[in-house]
Amino acid sequence: MEDSNVFIDALDRLRRIGEQTGIPTEVIDALARPKATLSASLPVRMDDGSRGYFEAYRCRYNDALGPTKGGIRFHPEVTIDEVRALALWMTLKCGVVGLPYGGGKGGVIVDAKDLSRLEIERLSRAYVRAMADFIGPDVDIPAPDMYTNERIMGWMADEYQTIKRVHAPDVITGKPIVLGGSLGRSEATGRGAFIVIQELAARKGLTPRETTVAVQGFGNAGYHVARLLHQEGYHIVAISDSKGGIYSDAGFDVESVYQRKQESSELHGVYCEGSVCNMVEHDRITNEELLELDVDILIPAALESVITSENVDRVKAPYIAEVANGPISGDVDTKLFDRGTVVLPDVLTNAGGVTVSYFEWVQNRQGFAWDLEEVRNRLASALIDAFDAVWQIATDEGLSLRSAAYARALRRIGEQVEAQGTRAYFGNAAEE
Repeated sequence: MEDSNVFIDALDRLRRIGEQTGIPTEVIDALARPKATLSASLPVRMDDGSRGYFEAYRCRYNDALGPTKGGIRFHPEVTIDEVRALALWMTLKCGVVGLPYGGGKGGVIVDAKDLSRLEIERLSRAYVRAMADFIGPDVDIPAPDMYTNERIMGWMADEYQTIKRVHAPDVITGKPIVLGGSLGRSEATGRGAFIVIQELAARKGLTPRETTVAVQGFGNAGYHVARLLHQEGYHIVAISDSKGGIYSDAGFDVESVYQRKQESSELHGVYCEGSVCNMVEHDRITNEELLELDVDILIPAALESVITSENVDRVKAPYIAEVANGPISGDVDTKLFDRGTVVLPDVLTNAGGVTVSYFEWVQNRQGFAWDLEEVRNRLASALIDAFDAVWQIATDEGLSLRSAAYARALRRIGEQVEAQGTRAYFGNAAEE
C-alpha cells in the first residue's frame, strides 16, 4: 500500500476522469481540497499506569450535498493523506448512490491488537473528546471502519452525549442495535457488494455455479460478500486475511472457514458440521499470489493500492469487484479498461455500508426502527438504481464503470455548484 501517495493518486484520478467526462473545472476545483481536517494527539491511560499518546485525524471533505459521513479506522498505517483520500472517495460514493451526504473519514494510528479492551475503550472515548466540536448529527457523522466495530461506536456515541449533555443517537452510525443501531448494518457493505456483483453477472451472463471467485480480505465486508456469493452458488476458491491465504480448486464452504477463524484467529480450509470441523485439501498462498489467480471474479476487500503498475500485468481475472477502498491505483485504470477487464468501482461496490448507515441515521431521527426485510429491500433498491444509472452512462458514453460512476457523482455535485452560481453565470451578469 502506498499511503504517502494515496491522496495524490486519488486527486489525479479525479482530475483525469473529470476531464474525460466533461465535468466543469469549477466542480473539480471544489473537490481538489478538503474543507477541513483536524488532527489531534490522544492521551490514553494504559493498563500499566503509563500514559500513551496516539495520533488521530478527522476529515470533513465536502458537504455540498449534506453533512459529511464516514468511518473511523484504528490501524498502524493510518496517515492524514489516507484519511483525506478516503473522505474524497466517500464524497463520490454518496453522490453515486444519491445520499444527502458529503464525505468524511477518521483514523487513529494504532495497532488495536496490542491494546486491551479497556485501553480500546479509553482510546475510543479520547477520540470523541478531541473531535466533539468537529462532529455532530447535522455536521459530520462517523461510523465503524477497519478495526472498529459497533461496540466502539456505542462508546463513542455515549461519550459524545455525555460531553454535549444531549440524547443524540444520530451522531454516530454502526452502533449496537440496543443503542439505536440498524438491523442489517453489520452485513451492509458485503451485501451491497453482493447485489452489485449480481447485477453485473446478469448483464454478462455469468452462471454462479460456473463462476470462480477469489476474495482478498476476510474481515466484515469480505466475509459477508463471500458468504452471500457462496450461498448463491458461486465457487469461492481462494480466501485470504492479513497473514496469508488458502486456495482449493474444489472451493470452500465459507461459513465453515469463518467459524474456524473465529475460534483460532487463523484461516484454515475446513468443512464444519456443528462444532466438528474436518480439514479439506488446500494450498497456502500469499496475498500477492491470490491477486494473480486465474479466476472469474477477483474481490480485493482489504487495503488500498494492492493492484498497481507492478503487478497489474499478472492479474488475470476478467472481473474485479472493489470491496476495499481504492484497491486499484489510478495509473492502471486505462490499462485495465483497454484490455477489457471490467472493474466494479469501490464508490459503487462498497456503498452498501454508507447506505445502511444513512438508514440508521434516518431511523434515529424519526425515533422509529425498521425491520430487517425493509432495510434489505431499501438497500437493494438503492444499489440497483445506482448500478443501472452507472451502467447506462458507461454504455451511452463508452466509459469504464469507474468513469461512469465518477461522472454520476460529479454531475450531482456540479448541480449544487451551478445552483450557487458559476463563473459563466457571474460573468454574464457583469457583461449585462
